[in-house]
Amino acid sequence: MYTRLQKLILIVAASGWGISILGVLLPWSVATAGLNGLGAGAIPDDPMLNYWLRMAGGGFTMIGVIFAAILIFPGKYAVIIPLMAYLCIAEGIVLLISGLRLGLPPFPFLCDTAFCILVGTGLLLIQSGARKERAFRTEQSILEKSPLSSS
Repeated sequence: MYTRLQKLILIVAASGWGISILGVLLPWSVATAGLNGLGAGAIPDDPMLNYWLRMAGGGFTMIGVIFAAILIFPGKYAVIIPLMAYLCIAEGIVLLISGLRLGLPPFPFLCDTAFCILVGTGLLLIQSGARKERAFRTEQSILEKSPLSSS
């Protein structure tokens, strides 16, 4: 149960962070139209803003790739799950403080804040149970392959 829930949270995390690949790939006009739809005002056609969008999109996409790697190889990368969880929570706090300080409307900043805090908290809450389930399954697999189990 815990490992399934962990996989679900990792899918959400990889998708939520990985969607930022659009900030890297989309043409500037399409990207700014999308940002306008999320509540941004008029965005000038500025090369530095274009660069920063690509930089942020690339960085966030890489975070999504890390979550995807954990999803695909949870035993191998389990040791970084708490780090990723705490970093998500920290990012959620940064977003919350920034959004409130800047007086942003609730959408989309509260969605981003909730995403980060819920992913991080969820991973921390289920980590122990998921680790125990993986260990149990590994032990069962070893016992099934043991020559002693065939007697």
